Amino acid sequence: MNSSHMNELESSEATLPEDSLLPPNTKRALPIALLRSREAVMVRFRPLLAAHGVTEQQWRVIRVLGEESPLDASELAERACVLAPSLTRIIKALEDRKLIRRQKDEEDGRRVLLSIARAGLDLLHEVTPESRAIYSELEAQYGRERIELLIDMLNDLAALKP
Repeated sequence: MNSSHMNELESSEATLPEDSLLPPNTKRALPIALLRSREAVMVRFRPLLAAHGVTEQQWRVIRVLGEESPLDASELAERACVLAPSLTRIIKALEDRKLIRRQKDEEDGRRVLLSIARAGLDLLHEVTPESRAIYSELEAQYGRERIELLIDMLNDLAALKP
């Protein structure tokens, strides 16, 4: 490719039509902004989770089951934002640590129900004070009302149909 052709490509990629919905740069790109925001929050929680020997995905599973148990695997995967293949591995790890329980559904023997175990509840209670402190720090820096509004807006965005 000659240099004049490369310059044409570079200049055509660098400028978008005025009416383009594509943001002019990655600083205004929604997917990248969501990832940056997630990282800004999770960087605060990762040390806490690591100190308690759980991954982010494992923690989401424990949190969800702590809110409502039992759930079947597909419900749990959806609520915890975990892909089914990953959930299988997570379930095994959490079961081995006796943080969750697996049982057959009495009405449908093919269906497996998952629930929080006593050790899982103990872990939730142990982590909660430190987790609340992190949330308080975020609220102090960003504002409780703004966080609530952001969560509402993100939930609305997540509810959009593809």
